[in-house]
Amino acid sequence: MADAHQTPDHDAPHEGPIKTPKQLIWAVAFAFLVPIIGIILLANFVAADNKPAAGSDGMSAAAIAKRIAPVAGAPEVKDMSDLTTMKTGEQVFAGQCAACHATGAAGAPKIGDSAAWGPRVSQGFDTLLHSALKGKGAMTAQAGGDFSDFEIARAVVHMANQGGAKFAEPKAPAPADAASAASAAQ
Repeated sequence: MADAHQTPDHDAPHEGPIKTPKQLIWAVAFAFLVPIIGIILLANFVAADNKPAAGSDGMSAAAIAKRIAPVAGAPEVKDMSDLTTMKTGEQVFAGQCAACHATGAAGAPKIGDSAAWGPRVSQGFDTLLHSALKGKGAMTAQAGGDFSDFEIARAVVHMANQGGAKFAEPKAPAPADAASAASAAQ
């Protein structure tokens, strides 16, 4: 019975993975060199972020200037002194407004629909023009687009008058006013 409960001999020497002095030297060398090599590789990896790839011009002055250039470029100033090139309200409507106002898309009042235009006309021309220039609801702002504010005003009068309004055609801006507005925009 005593044999069933025998405990291991505590007097036996413990054995580890290193059995010879040569193995001990190799273990110490690897324990020292592996972290050093790891630190060097990590430092090179972090510092490599600033080095452009071979054959790349991504860090050249021209490439950087192109990336930080303004998206829209230089502002375009329209010459308001030549009123012969100004579009009529009908032309602006066909070029800009018809996409929504001819079909009633996105809740836009259809041209010629007196019931839809009535409440809008009662607010006055200035309110309609402000809504067209700055945007309202699903309609985006039209100011600064392909047409001048004066041409947009003509289109507003055209659409409102088709819907039952009796707005007068807006007066063309004076050439001196246009020149001062253009110089103020610069």
